[in-house]
Amino acid sequence: MRTERNLTRLDRVFARLDREPERPAHIDVPKMSRHRVVLFTATLAFYLAIVWAVVITSWLVRLDWQVMFFRPYQQWAGIHWFVDYYVVLGQRGPTAVMVAAWLGWRSWRQHTIRPLLTLGASLLLLNITVGAAKLGMGRLGPHYATVIGSNEMGLGGDIFPSGHTANAVVTWGILAYLASTPRARRWLSAASAVTSLGVGMSTVYLGTHWLSDVLLGWAAGLLILLALPWCEPFIARAETSILDLRDRWRSRRGVPAPAPVPVPVVLKPRPAPVELAAPEREPVSSARAPRAPIHLAPGPHTARSERTPVTPAGSRRPQHPERPPRGTAAQAARPLTGG
Repeated sequence: MRTERNLTRLDRVFARLDREPERPAHIDVPKMSRHRVVLFTATLAFYLAIVWAVVITSWLVRLDWQVMFFRPYQQWAGIHWFVDYYVVLGQRGPTAVMVAAWLGWRSWRQHTIRPLLTLGASLLLLNITVGAAKLGMGRLGPHYATVIGSNEMGLGGDIFPSGHTANAVVTWGILAYLASTPRARRWLSAASAVTSLGVGMSTVYLGTHWLSDVLLGWAAGLLILLALPWCEPFIARAETSILDLRDRWRSRRGVPAPAPVPVPVVLKPRPAPVELAAPEREPVSSARAPRAPIHLAPGPHTARSERTPVTPAGSRRPQHPERPPRGTAAQAARPLTGG
């Protein structure tokens, strides 16, 4: 009898690492829903409010100077070494390489280049929007400030908004955007939010950014993630064009197109039916002697009066010597009715 093998956690992990035979159909492309439009509008309003608060030198600029004079890197000097390493999670080069390697493996595994194209589109939007804002506002950083209490705008700097923070939001948030299940999307969204929050506060700790720079960087990165569904039709057309170009290049070189791999169907093994053993039969012999019927005695049949009485040694009844034996004249003279 076959028994079903229980899969361990390690078996499930290796099963997920296997290459999928075709592009999964259950992975949905995010759309620009009403909820996402509301979030995009609210984030854009927050972005503009931060810019306006810095331009008019409001309380937010005063808070920037107070944090700068506090000098967190001197107050908590023991964690300086850790922050120096942690802030790398917001640098564009190392993070883009790490995330591109992961998404490249996913593209090969799922037979689609949408993850890499989505990452490229998000980084392109990040460079255009954040770069244009940096050059347009020209704010100087804390280490290069000239006048105490001023907003340091229009002086040729490139610090507002924070590129580290915006890059952390986009680079790590793209993993949540491309997640295949709602549960994975929730966990990755929380992880990317915590990571980008830590990167932004690390720049404030090191004194390379104002606090308002970090707030504007969070808003800038979130706007890019919320606007990505508008780019999905262009990403789909680009993917189709690239795959068609690949097929034409293969046909010119005489390379046959890869045959579709059949999807393996895993069926639950059923236990084999238990066969009952047939009772063993005695071999039939033609020269078998005929048996006597079971209800007949093996010897010649005798009358009850002719049988040998049971010996006292084998009988449990007490002996009655005064009783005449059965079948005698005394028994025959016994009256038929009671006296």
